[in-house]
Amino acid sequence: MSQAPEVGVALFIFKDNKVLFGCRRSLSIAAYTYALPGGHLEFGESFEECALREVKEETGLDIKNIELLTASSNLLSDTVHVVVIYMRAYLSDTNQMPQNIEPDKCEGWEWYELNNLPEPTFGPLKAMLDGGFNPFPAVT
Repeated sequence: MSQAPEVGVALFIFKDNKVLFGCRRSLSIAAYTYALPGGHLEFGESFEECALREVKEETGLDIKNIELLTASSNLLSDTVHVVVIYMRAYLSDTNQMPQNIEPDKCEGWEWYELNNLPEPTFGPLKAMLDGGFNPFPAVT
């Protein structure tokens, strides 16, 4: 039997030109790195449903205007293959504050400017951003 990749959804959530990041704990694939809110896609779930659920479970935030941005396929080790679906969303109410609802999985949530990200950033995400990927909406 062949191994199948794990599929996750990660969200760029914007507030005042900043993006929400949290430092993951040892229980996750991105252990001890800063990463976006998100998690595993459940069977039968759409990307949008996963985004809403994961953000609410991890941060308590309500989001809106969820958009698909890109996807990446990442072979992290000989036994771990992760496909990450990256999405963009905005706070339903800009007065909301992120809560650390799963302290066993994350040290906490903070807002960061995209050009001043916390270190270490989750490897595949850092590589994508260093390669020029811009999650902010295009200004026309």
